[in-house]
Amino acid sequence: MKRTIVALLSLTFFASLTGAASAADAANGKRLSERWCASCHVVTSSQQHGNTQAPPFSEIAKKPHLDAPMLALFLLLPHPKMPDMSLSRYEAADLAAYIKSQAK
Repeated sequence: MKRTIVALLSLTFFASLTGAASAADAANGKRLSERWCASCHVVTSSQQHGNTQAPPFSEIAKKPHLDAPMLALFLLLPHPKMPDMSLSRYEAADLAAYIKSQAK
């Protein structure tokens, strides 16, 4: 029963991210990336360098298995190498949309 509840909650959460990602604002994502991410990641093509342990956004964007909703979910979950940015789901969707726009 617990697994069913967790699975349903996960599906609901993921579905809400999918909706947010479809209405995402990549321009706001760029602003967020310059504020929160540029100290470690290369976030624009004009940025000279970032942290050597953090991949550039252009590299992240090219990963075929990582679509915008999955990326937004990743940004919302805590992970050790990144600070807790306390993003809203809309901000995470905006940031994910911006990252995916960097696939060149």
